[in-house]
Amino acid sequence: MTRQEQKLKTRQNIIHAAFLLLDENRSLSAISLREVAREAGIAPTSFYRHFKDMDELGLTLVDEAGLALRQLMRQARRRIASGGGVIHTSVETFMEFISANKNVFRLLLREHTGTSAAYRMAVFREIQHFIEELTDYIIEQQGVEYNIAQLQADAMVRLVFSAGAEALEADTKLKVEIGERVKAQLRFVQLGAMSKLASQTSADAS
Repeated sequence: MTRQEQKLKTRQNIIHAAFLLLDENRSLSAISLREVAREAGIAPTSFYRHFKDMDELGLTLVDEAGLALRQLMRQARRRIASGGGVIHTSVETFMEFISANKNVFRLLLREHTGTSAAYRMAVFREIQHFIEELTDYIIEQQGVEYNIAQLQADAMVRLVFSAGAEALEADTKLKVEIGERVKAQLRFVQLGAMSKLASQTSADAS
């Protein structure tokens, strides 16, 4: 392994270690550099070869969480392309993601309303990226204009994030109930968007 490859591996180990420490009781501000270094198997002084400070690591974690969300959407699209229903497949994929990556989702939930303005803005940007990607997908699939697609995407993301927050600590039975409820809510949003489009088209034609 080259020096550069080793450096990248150590950086990823630090990121992974920080995510592991973000459990249901601890936020970014509650973990220390020494704890992260110990979890990553490096000396505290080695941390500074990869990140300026814990704030820089925190912003990197937000970036990683946002990337994971966008990869999740692409995974859902592949499943949909192979024959799955859009809403059912998207919600099931999201719930699987939360179960497998609890701390990644916890980070986004906590820092979205946290005390750090830098983290709040970073999470806001990542959520907006997610909404924009969903907006593009809705335009592609439904042929609606941007403002309707964007409103639909924004409502859907808010509903899914809220359901995800409930599902984090829920048992299997409750997770299923939450999933079914949010699927119904998303269908209502979709129907409302299509109704808006139909009435707009009718008004334009008259």
